[in-house]
Amino acid sequence: MVSKRLSREAGHRRKFLAIIDDTPECERAVAYASRRARSTGGVLVLLYVIEPGDFQHWLGVEKIMREEASATASAALDGYAQTIRQNIGIEPELVVREGKATEEIHRLIEDDQDIAILVLAAGAGKEGPGPLVSSIAGKAAAFPIPVTVVPQNLSDEDIENLA
Repeated sequence: MVSKRLSREAGHRRKFLAIIDDTPECERAVAYASRRARSTGGVLVLLYVIEPGDFQHWLGVEKIMREEASATASAALDGYAQTIRQNIGIEPELVVREGKATEEIHRLIEDDQDIAILVLAAGAGKEGPGPLVSSIAGKAAAFPIPVTVVPQNLSDEDIENLA
């Protein structure tokens, strides 16, 4: 059961969700989502998911690795947020979650009923479109909101015109 989206109700604004990860196409999804948020009076939400499999070690090592992963997440989000503030002129919401990416995306969409659109980017390389886009194509991660998939090879000008 999908929770009702609240983005059209008084006091709510439509949110565009983009996922921050280490894929090269990630930047294109953020570029599109930030411009769509700006042009529609919406809000941009950036989500960084720390995968849990990184911490299957001794307790002391696990604590250090978890702190490093958290610092990496914060640095990545802060870098994107700074670029968005400077280039787009909006203030994004930053979210860090720990777990499996598709599960945490679902959970965040369920938790924040203003999130109305998930924006992903498809890689242009021979490795395929990327893990999240692949999971959607395989229907393993059918999301309860529309998903916009942005081709990695779109220029800033193309994105500006489309958004």
